[in-house]
Order: sequence, then C-alpha cells, then structure tokens
Amino acid sequence: MAINPNPINVNQLLRDHNIRPNKEYGQNFLEDSEILSSIADAAAIMPFETVVEIGPGLGTLTWHLAQRAASVHCVELDPGMLRILKKTTSTFGNVHLTQGDILKLDPAVVAGTTDYVVVANVPYYITSAIFRHLLGSKHRPKRVILTIQKEVAERICLINEEHSLLSLSVHLYGRPSYIQTIPAEAFNPAPKVDSAVLKVDVYPQPQLPVDEIEPFFRLIKAGFSQKRKTLRNSLSAAMHKKPAEVGDLLLVQQIDPNRRAETLSIEEWQRLIPLFRDQAGNFSQE
Repeated sequence: MAINPNPINVNQLLRDHNIRPNKEYGQNFLEDSEILSSIADAAAIMPFETVVEIGPGLGTLTWHLAQRAASVHCVELDPGMLRILKKTTSTFGNVHLTQGDILKLDPAVVAGTTDYVVVANVPYYITSAIFRHLLGSKHRPKRVILTIQKEVAERICLINEEHSLLSLSVHLYGRPSYIQTIPAEAFNPAPKVDSAVLKVDVYPQPQLPVDEIEPFFRLIKAGFSQKRKTLRNSLSAAMHKKPAEVGDLLLVQQIDPNRRAETLSIEEWQRLIPLFRDQAGNFSQE
C-alpha cells in the first residue's frame, strides 16, 4: 500500500496557533516522518483492524495510522490540541476523536470493539499507569506499540536481565519486543533522554490463573518494597514477620532467601503464591 507523505509541519502549526508544548501533559511531538512511518509499520496493522491512539497531539502519527487501519480512535486530553487535530485529520473519514483521559476510559469502549490495537507516543511519567490500565482491562488490546523512555523499554525487555515491577507486569500479560531507538532530537521540543519503540504482543490469557493475579501483585510489591534488601528481609518487613520465618518459606520452594526481588522470574514468584496466600492480609500497604 502506498503511503502518502505526511504534510503536518509541527513548527508551522505551533506558530500558527501560538502554542507552546505543555509540560504538564508531557507534550513532545515526534516529527520525523521516516520514524513515524516505521512505528506504524511496527504495529503491523491490517486494513481491517481498529487502532486506539493515545495522546495523538497534532496528528503526526495519526496520519500514518489512518492510511493503514480500518479506523483510528484518538483519545486526546488537551482540548486545545484536539481543535488542531480536527483540522490535521479532516481528510480522513476513518479517524474518530475523543477528548478525555485514557486512564479513565475503557479502551475497548473507545474502540467500539474488543478486537483492537493500541499505538501511542506517551508521556514518560504515565508509562506504568498506561500499561496497568491497558493490560488490566477486561478486554485487553491484542497488540500495544508505545514510544517510551529508552531506559524503561530496556528494563521491560530485560536487556539488563533484571526484572522490575513494570517488567513483571508486562511479561505477565504479553511478550515485549524492543523495536528501535528514537533519538531525542527527533522530537519537538527534544526531551532530555532518548526514546524507544516497544511492542507487546498480548497473550490471549495471562501467564497466571485469574485467582492468582491479585496475590501475585501483592507479593511482588512486597518483594520490591525495599529493593536493595534480600527477599528474606524485604518480605519480612512487608509481612511483619521475622526474617527467619520468611526465609524458611522461601527455602520450601528452593528459592535462596538472600536473592533480591529483581532476580526472580514470574514462574518463581508463582511458586511462592500458595505459601504466602494465607498471609496476604498481613502485607503492608505502605
């Protein structure tokens, strides 16, 4: 399919509308047409698919998505930006705009279908919240393609071979892939760090049974509550138990109590769930 060149000039639009990017909304506009096209390509959108785009801004990525998808449903928080978006996407009959906060909306309702893909360049500060919201939804997207901070993408893909709360959450629901690095200068204004395109192919079902998901999250939050400490100590502090007691519980599942939370896999955390399930009410919420 031939893709028409993107006519959106970010600098010109900002000048014409006397707009300065809003730091509160994390507005950094990606304007490199080749990179925008490569992001849309990474989403592997079929002509019959529905896309939800979060924070489309001026519509630079929307332009590429609209030429590939059956429909693109954009959710934009900034009402001023939405007025410009209406103009930049006016030539597309398959682009639908919603003003609102995606974290307060059901993405499947926005899409009008339970069979949808999410593509977005999201503000760094809401990356974790976006993943929690999308992957924790009743009707999860089948693919998620996000442009996020490079360091966060590397952690999620375990490039440093250590888990975080976020990486465990993502791996529970899908298979992440590091697609490409995007230099800071590709944005207007340029952020202080480089970005990366992360793709998550969402599993039909999470890696854990439904009844184990809530205790799993309580357990890993306890384990990471004092990240620099050993599992024996971090879990004992969260559960208000003696380290020796917690150490014995860990040894039952052949997990060294001196390991740290970031070294455990989902499978190892799962082995601990039955041992700690009865203690779930004792976990500290701090």
